Amino acid sequence: MSSSEDDMPLARVNGRAKSSPKSPEMKMPASSSPGVNGHVDPGVSIRFGPVEDKEDKDVKMEDVDTDGPGAAKRKSRTSITQQKNYTESSEEDEPLSKRRRTSVKHEDPETDEDVPLARNGRKLPKATETAIGEESDSDVPLDKKLTAQKKKIEAMAAKDARKSAVKNEIKPAPKKQANGVKKEPATKTPAKKEPAAAKKGKAKSAPVKAESQDAEDNDEDEGYRWWEDQSKGDGTIKWTTLEHSGVVFPPEYELLPKNVKMRYDGVPVTLEPEAEEVASFFGTMLNSTHNVENPVFQKNFFSDFKDVIKKTGGAKDSNGNKIDIKEFTKCDFKPIFEFYDAQREEKRNLPPAEKKRLKAEKDEQEAAYQYCIWDGRKQKVGNFRVEPPSLFRGRGEHPKTGRVKTRVQPEQITINIGKDAKVPPPPAGHQWKEVKHDQEGTWLAMWQENINGNYKYVMLAANSDVKGQSDFKKFEKARELKKHIEKIRKDYEKNLKHDMMVERQKATAVYLIDQFALRAGNEKGEDEAETVGCCSLKYENVTLKPPQTVVFDFLGKDSIRFYDEVKVDLQVFKNLKIFKKAPKKNGDEIFDRLTTSALNKHLQNYMPGLTAKVFRTYNASYTMGSVLKEIKTTGSTIAEKVKAYNDANRKVAILCNHKRTVTAGHANAMEKMGERIKGLRYQKWRLKQQMLDLDPTLKKKKGAAFFEIDEDLDQEWINEHQAFLMEEQTTKINKKFEKDNEKRVADGEKEMKATELEERLQAVKEMDKKFKKENKTGKVEAEARGATVEKLEAAITKIDQRVETMSVQAQDKEDNKEVALGTSKINYIDPRLTVVFSKKFDVPIEKFFSKALREKFEWAIKSVEEDWEF
Repeated sequence: MSSSEDDMPLARVNGRAKSSPKSPEMKMPASSSPGVNGHVDPGVSIRFGPVEDKEDKDVKMEDVDTDGPGAAKRKSRTSITQQKNYTESSEEDEPLSKRRRTSVKHEDPETDEDVPLARNGRKLPKATETAIGEESDSDVPLDKKLTAQKKKIEAMAAKDARKSAVKNEIKPAPKKQANGVKKEPATKTPAKKEPAAAKKGKAKSAPVKAESQDAEDNDEDEGYRWWEDQSKGDGTIKWTTLEHSGVVFPPEYELLPKNVKMRYDGVPVTLEPEAEEVASFFGTMLNSTHNVENPVFQKNFFSDFKDVIKKTGGAKDSNGNKIDIKEFTKCDFKPIFEFYDAQREEKRNLPPAEKKRLKAEKDEQEAAYQYCIWDGRKQKVGNFRVEPPSLFRGRGEHPKTGRVKTRVQPEQITINIGKDAKVPPPPAGHQWKEVKHDQEGTWLAMWQENINGNYKYVMLAANSDVKGQSDFKKFEKARELKKHIEKIRKDYEKNLKHDMMVERQKATAVYLIDQFALRAGNEKGEDEAETVGCCSLKYENVTLKPPQTVVFDFLGKDSIRFYDEVKVDLQVFKNLKIFKKAPKKNGDEIFDRLTTSALNKHLQNYMPGLTAKVFRTYNASYTMGSVLKEIKTTGSTIAEKVKAYNDANRKVAILCNHKRTVTAGHANAMEKMGERIKGLRYQKWRLKQQMLDLDPTLKKKKGAAFFEIDEDLDQEWINEHQAFLMEEQTTKINKKFEKDNEKRVADGEKEMKATELEERLQAVKEMDKKFKKENKTGKVEAEARGATVEKLEAAITKIDQRVETMSVQAQDKEDNKEVALGTSKINYIDPRLTVVFSKKFDVPIEKFFSKALREKFEWAIKSVEEDWEF
């Protein structure tokens, strides 16, 4: 914005008085009636083509948004945490004309949004690499099909909100002052913040005192229903008594054999133990090409490696002469990899009985760490093992990938335990950094890691009371949002035309977060991967296509590309155009008057504890509840009911933009499923040939085409498949033999001799002879005793059913390759909705929740009946 424009009110930002929100041009055309909540098809993705709307013809825009000059280098910004007495900018209550323009923002990072981002300037992948596929039965994308359904669901939400508003007497918005400028509402005192259990990322860590869980403990705890105890979680004190056994440290480094050394320029190198350990970190990873072939990973590793070598006295050859290691390309870590790979193979080939014995020994050694005693109740600990030293990998394109994660010492660890409890002893010769008795904390131990300076916490397991209460509160908070959602939407619709830029940006941001499930976003430092959220959208992340289409293209959480074309409210489109007005260019932030912390502070005026991320939980849960209500499963099988639930889950994942990158093994898994289906078709052909063997006249009765083999099952494939079947049978026989021997030993009997195994493997030899004869003659003899044409036809029918089932499963797997069903079901959809579906339609909960999830969501399974509603 030029200096001359700075003195103008927002109404003249574009240099024309008619651009004022009050002017006729800024009003929505009468023919363009708002949709639900005043939006024009809100939340509708049109990435696969525009949504036809005849009313668009009435909208006139002056020009198409174009990208500015080349991207400017991103400057580092100071975190708000480094500023004292931070409050929202004093300029926020002033009209835009009285404020200076700046693209620099400061904010508090939210722990739940703390994800590494892609490096600045990283070239984004093509949209086709991450696009969600279309359904096989239609050329219309599923997200388009769901447009009408989403509008209907939002209408229901508005109706529910009005009912709740009457019950809860929601206060009206503050009145405007005489000058027509709405004063920012006073910030309510937010509810007391619970102590941050664990920071972002997995808490690496410490165990708890505990005996093996037995039947008596289960019986004792079975009747305790904490979700019915209203006193739990009301205050800041989280526990009265706490006992645990500390943490388990990783084993000390074992030196490599003297004949196993890395080479430098072809010469074996002798290193000091500390440097040799770092070399082994890289050597063990040579099969992880994604990391070791990454130039950033190589550079960071080699820099740290050279520092360790220098600190420990340098590298030497076999004669003790010093070797100056300067070039990474001359380093050869293959001998180290081959040594560790042989060890891994040896471990894989251990007899099952030996593997079982080793696991039992490990479990026995760690039994005391697996549980803690929390207010007199045994609670399982999540991760009690201190993370071993290694090379940092990071998520996405992290700039510190490849750095050496140093070994954590007891002197770095703080223990949190009850005052009267016995403090777990540190390893001999060491001491704890500190022992605390923090009753407001839910952590058992913590330390600071050396890569990013983050704190790692030892927490309770997901199925513990404390974690369950956290989940319960999260979903209850989302349910509470139901009572306020209508007012929030009315307010941001109104403020889309606010006179103050900061208020207009707030309204636009809340609109995008609510309608398109964008994360709030946080600023990142220079040493973090640059992912983006709503508040941190850059000029180049948003492209405008008149009259109402917006293209989002950025790296989101976990450096997963977010690409979507959406049709937005006309005023939102105009606002984004204003926010991108020159002199802004690539690298500048669109919401330059807004921070995540300021946005969340604004939201807490509506509801204590409300933050941007609550919208994702609310929208996912409310949508799922609405979709499930429409499901009719009368007379359906269990499999059909499960499919109906999964279809609903998929709709929620797409509507709420819960996407994921395609896994590395997806193509291989799909290929295997395809091979299994081809194998069934081959088996079906063999059964048909056996029918001919029993009754040759069938060829004339049923027609020759009925007995022909599928074209894609050529002889080359048949030979490979037959070899696979024989190898599979051999493996089964060997495993059965080993299992039988284990049982005999356990019963005090002698093991069977090798000759018994040879006799069993004779069946494979017979199979080989049979296949060779079939390939030569082209005929298949009936195999089963008492085989009849009727029995063979029945077997063919069963195979047809299996082929159909597997084909559906394969299609589902392909459709879901970029849709994070698990993310939605576990983190965003209230688990009580799944329980309601299970009970209402009499489907075992095991069909939806694994054992671990059943333990995690025990509170949901036991607390609701089929008539419960979100």
